[in-house]
Amino acid sequence: MDPVEAPFRPQAVPAAQAARARRARAARIALFAVLGAALVLGGYYAWRTWLAGGAGAGEHLTAVVQRGDIEDTVGATGTLQPRDFVDVGTQVSGQLKVVHVQVGQTVKKGDLLAEIDPTVYLARVDADRAQLRNLRAQLADRQAQLVLAEQQLTRQQNLMREDATTTEALHQAQAALASATAQIEALKAQIQQTESTLRGDEANLGYTKIHAPMAGTVVSQTAKQGQTLNANQQAPIVLRIADLSTMTVETQVSEADIARLRLGMDAYFTTLGSGERRWHGKLRQILPTPKTVNNVVLYDALFDVPNPSRDLMTQMTAQVFFIVAAAKDTVYAPVAALRPAGRAGRGQRAGGARESADAKGTEPRKGAPRVSAALDPRALFANGRALVNVVGEDGALSEREVQVGVMNRVSAQILAGLAPGERVVIGTRPATTPARAPSATQTPRLR
Repeated sequence: MDPVEAPFRPQAVPAAQAARARRARAARIALFAVLGAALVLGGYYAWRTWLAGGAGAGEHLTAVVQRGDIEDTVGATGTLQPRDFVDVGTQVSGQLKVVHVQVGQTVKKGDLLAEIDPTVYLARVDADRAQLRNLRAQLADRQAQLVLAEQQLTRQQNLMREDATTTEALHQAQAALASATAQIEALKAQIQQTESTLRGDEANLGYTKIHAPMAGTVVSQTAKQGQTLNANQQAPIVLRIADLSTMTVETQVSEADIARLRLGMDAYFTTLGSGERRWHGKLRQILPTPKTVNNVVLYDALFDVPNPSRDLMTQMTAQVFFIVAAAKDTVYAPVAALRPAGRAGRGQRAGGARESADAKGTEPRKGAPRVSAALDPRALFANGRALVNVVGEDGALSEREVQVGVMNRVSAQILAGLAPGERVVIGTRPATTPARAPSATQTPRLR
């Protein structure tokens, strides 16, 4: 009997193997997705880096012509000092007995400021006066002796006419009269000398009281009460009085700019903490002797400003501007937009950098002289003529000649040729340097 064959039944796949298969499939799908994303991002990065890097290269940089104020100035730094001040010292030596004022106090001319101990000087004055009284008493005695000598001489002369005396007696009377006269003259000279000494000692006694030589404010006090002062070598300074109603700005100007200054020119300055507030004055003096600071030659230029409200104080730092030229409510454009007019000027910028192209976008002429970058544009356009590239409404460039006026290193007044709101070319956008393309074995790194 043939064996009966069992029916075929497929063997079930274990659940663990099915789970592993699903995870492997998901991993492969994820890997392909990551690689696809890497390729997309790498392509975009390469396009941005190597293909689109020069998209903005050669574009023109423009600026808008505006209306406003423009100034050509010489800048410098200065300090504030009172225009009128005096250092009050003592002409005599001694102990500073008392000081009657304080720093910041306002005084009038003639007010008592301080006193030196007057004991020694008062004693000298008393001695001089006593000596003077003694000499005057001696003079009175000698004058009496002179009268007697005159009488005796007259008597001897009368007796001599009657031959009643001797010649010797007459000569003695004459000598006595001459001696009395000489002694009187000597006493008068001594009295004059003593009076002179007395006046000097009285003056020194008066100097022990120090009075204000001018009206103003006590801004500093050097000597203290009780201090001994020695005036034999130099006059010791006790305090300083200054008139703060007018201040002087002491400005140091470099030798490169001093030739541009003129007496009477307008100037203004600002101080730290004053914000936009300006103080104005006129240049009144340029000191001829310079100062050398760190091998830089500087000249002192002075001008005065009123200070009625006492806002300005001694030793304040001032940022000073001397106005060489100015224009109000005028049309102005950036200096970078200007080129010198004429054959040699085409293709050159005001700052000395040559244009990459002229108004038509072509290369600049070969052989045109290159302007030094350090050249002052005010000297470059001294003839008042310049060329600019104007951007039209359709974006096209047109070269135009303009007339310039007041100019500084940033802006230039346009007297003719441009109107507010027009756009002018001030340069071109530089081309970026393309990054080096990766080799075939390199894979762009994702960031």
